[in-house]
Amino acid sequence: MHASTRFLAFALAAAALPMALPAAAPAAPATPQAPSPQQSPSGQGNGGCTLIVHVTGFRSEKGDAGGTIFSSPIGWPEDSAKAFEHGPFPIEGDHATLTFQHVPEGRYGVAVIHDENMNHKLDRNFIGIPKEGFGFANNPHVALSAPSWNASAINVACPTTTTDIKLIYK
Repeated sequence: MHASTRFLAFALAAAALPMALPAAAPAAPATPQAPSPQQSPSGQGNGGCTLIVHVTGFRSEKGDAGGTIFSSPIGWPEDSAKAFEHGPFPIEGDHATLTFQHVPEGRYGVAVIHDENMNHKLDRNFIGIPKEGFGFANNPHVALSAPSWNASAINVACPTTTTDIKLIYK
């Protein structure tokens, strides 16, 4: 196959993928902690637990940290209409703390983006590679598409569960 044909085939395949993402380092497992006073932006949760997500690696304070939690694989990872809860959170330096309150105990997939232009989605270039930072709970290995919900899910227990996510930029 000619080199330009191989590139075109790669570009078309990458554009068809829901997300083209690199590998990430493993994170510390979720651990219980004391409750946080911050409220999740949407306030839609109705359980008694708090999920705190510490996100590091922001390349700037521009924009927001967009956090989304899914109670099932349906809509994972980008259909926020099918998420259990989502919202923007402020960035402070190179980190952000996302606090989701009133979350029922259970298993949740967690995805975060650095929404630099605050348009509430992960922007991509012409071949589908993310232009903004992104990350997932458990910091799973990511090849050519987003990790599965299962690979990015954590168990939320009361009163508080915390997890750490390191952002990735292409």
